[in-house]
Amino acid sequence: MATIAGDGGHHNPALDPDSDTPENLDHELAEFGAGCFWGAELAFQRVEGVVKTEVGYSQGHTPDPNYRLVCTGSTNHVEVVRVHFDPKVCPYPNLLALFWSRHDPTTLNRQGGDVGSQYRSGIYYYNETQARLAQESKEAKQLELKDKIVTEILAAKRFYRAEEYHQQYLEKGGGQGLKQSSEKGCTDPIRCYG
Repeated sequence: MATIAGDGGHHNPALDPDSDTPENLDHELAEFGAGCFWGAELAFQRVEGVVKTEVGYSQGHTPDPNYRLVCTGSTNHVEVVRVHFDPKVCPYPNLLALFWSRHDPTTLNRQGGDVGSQYRSGIYYYNETQARLAQESKEAKQLELKDKIVTEILAAKRFYRAEEYHQQYLEKGGGQGLKQSSEKGCTDPIRCYG
């Protein structure tokens, strides 16, 4: 049972493992933090074998956070993409390869102009196989890079789905109404904008 130091032993649901399951029992969940969740989500939406994506907050200590609270940096949540995938069509290492290609895993708590602990790099696993494959992929990626990788690899904690306007944000057109394709296999550059 997860508790917070000094909380008198009270249970903190935010620190529980993510107990959600995919709708189809042949599918698996994966979760990634790679900077702003909008662009990362669109990249995962385009992968053959990914059946659903959703963005939210995880790894923090405050139950039921919202975007404004997460952006204060006081909750320790990460902006994450939770991916529902069919491992027969899209093996987990394919998702890891996309994760590494989508962001700079050597910058602590930042991706480009996005700065704060909610933008940290992380792989949040649902089982020991994912944990092992994540660690192996991190070691392989480190051989390609001069700077040290700061990506955290941790068990997936309780997932709090982000506000509806964040879901499939770029596909829906973002703040500018410029819709981007989520078609499987699409290679159009992903443009992030508020």
